[in-house]
Amino acid sequence: MPTPSLNVIETTNIGKEYVMGAEHIHALVSVTINIRRGEYVAFMGPSGSGKSTLMNIIGCLDTPSQGQYILNGQDVSRMSDNELAEVRNKEIGFVFQTFNLLPRSTSLENVALPLIYAGLGKRERTEMALEALRSVGLGDRAGHRPNELSGGQRQRVAIARALVNTPSVLLADEPTGALDSKTSYEIMGLFEALYAKGNTIIMVTHEEDIARYAHRIVRLRDGLVETDTVNQEIARFSVS
Repeated sequence: MPTPSLNVIETTNIGKEYVMGAEHIHALVSVTINIRRGEYVAFMGPSGSGKSTLMNIIGCLDTPSQGQYILNGQDVSRMSDNELAEVRNKEIGFVFQTFNLLPRSTSLENVALPLIYAGLGKRERTEMALEALRSVGLGDRAGHRPNELSGGQRQRVAIARALVNTPSVLLADEPTGALDSKTSYEIMGLFEALYAKGNTIIMVTHEEDIARYAHRIVRLRDGLVETDTVNQEIARFSVS
């Protein structure tokens, strides 16, 4: 019986080319990167560096033009859109800058949404969604709609929704971009607590002070990995 890989993500020479008329744009040239289970990694880079394209490929929102991508033992490089959608729902938890919550749905309903796609019954969905809300400190806000919550609480609901399926990877795209500084640090404290519980976290950010909280920082430039280093100065939080 084969030994399971310690890597949850393995990319080998992945590239992404977009054709716009006569112009060929190489968003990613060649990226080889491995991320182990339980790592906390930040992707950084200036606009046009390829970090958003890499995030989309790792999140199975797009496929590479070249190279191979193994996610949790599956080669997802050449999957169809339907196959990618199934992998996304099972393997990836997404946290977005703008929260992406349904405005007329309660916190509980928003968190339970991925479980509907997974085909779970209502009782099981409710129990799992409540547990996810409790895990981010919002067990008492299950019946509140997004307009009844602060920005930080809305992002916590979004994180609970990302966690409810117990995904292989939590993928956060500029997760503090719409928050003030105090709330940003509270959310980063929550990520630190989730990392301490064993979650694999990949965060895409252009903010140096936010990237400092990751345990490994991968910097991209012109579609290539410029540096890939262990963060020696990890910021710490008092998480209440």
